[in-house]
Amino acid sequence: MNLRHAYDVYRGYRVPHLQLIEHRRWWFTFSGILLVLSLIGMIFSGFHFSIDFVGGAEISYTPATPVTTDQIQSALDDFGLTGEIQLVAGGDQVSIRTDSFTDLPNNQDLVKELADQAGLSPQDVNVEDIGPTWGQQISRKAFRGLLLVLVFIAIYIAWRFQWSMAVGGMVALVHDVVITAGIYALVGRQVTPETVITILGFSLYDTVVIYDKIQENTESAALTARLGYTGVVDLSLNQTVMRSVNTSLVVLLPILSLLLFGGDTLKDFAFAMFVGVAIGAYSSIFIAAPVLTIVHERQVRRVAGPAASPAREKATVGTTSATAIDAAATKATAGMGGTKPKPKAKPRNKKGQPAKRKRR
Repeated sequence: MNLRHAYDVYRGYRVPHLQLIEHRRWWFTFSGILLVLSLIGMIFSGFHFSIDFVGGAEISYTPATPVTTDQIQSALDDFGLTGEIQLVAGGDQVSIRTDSFTDLPNNQDLVKELADQAGLSPQDVNVEDIGPTWGQQISRKAFRGLLLVLVFIAIYIAWRFQWSMAVGGMVALVHDVVITAGIYALVGRQVTPETVITILGFSLYDTVVIYDKIQENTESAALTARLGYTGVVDLSLNQTVMRSVNTSLVVLLPILSLLLFGGDTLKDFAFAMFVGVAIGAYSSIFIAAPVLTIVHERQVRRVAGPAASPAREKATVGTTSATAIDAAATKATAGMGGTKPKPKAKPRNKKGQPAKRKRR
């Protein structure tokens, strides 16, 4: 492929001829490696859940005078609390995560002491406190909501396209969630409800676009008869792959700028969006469509299996009848002695000599 051809493919002037379905074992192997690494990260590193899931208190403020982690920890010790202290941007921003202190009788004294250390008023200290019971309720509701969303998504894809496409979409979605969870576990990013919702949304975006093209092409009986279902899926992927790549790049570049130059709150959200878009674009092309072909092939074999047996029996009966007919013909020929019929005797005259033909 020369540079001009590559440019035409990128701009959409030509359809590439990538053998994406034929090499599906490569993509499955690569995804398997990512899944194993993700499981290792989840098992050994664990997750850093936000207080929305586990409960607790998060205190953040911008100090007017410099403070150290030892000063902040001393203030927490006075109230019997332990927590994680982060000084962001060289101490320009303080973030403290500790246990919930709403039940403490003198909880406002802690806020006042932290404010005095930083040269601020208590109103300048941002406190977000969620009790453990409330955090557990949110976790349960989020889990039930996630299962309900997955069920409705599967029903919609099966109704809008095919049930086999719903299977492929759900496999790709689980693939994205597991790998993203592993990435969060390995890098230590905080997992929030917004993270889960963002990943689910971007995971299915490209999948629906590709499935719509596959549905459009498979409705052509002539194209399906000429290429077969797997060939039509491969053609549909080649027709949409550059659109998916370009769409993902357009979304990823602004997100990357937020991830590199944005604030801490924006960076957490941008990281979730970046991972969701990247993994979603990959799984839509290399996981959802190949899984669709596997499910369809098994469905065809399962449907054709019982129908093929009577056909084979009919063919066997026909072969047996033909064999019997051939055997009967051979036997009849053998019964005739296998000799040629005698030629008809030539006419003779009264003297027994062959008669001469009369000339005209």
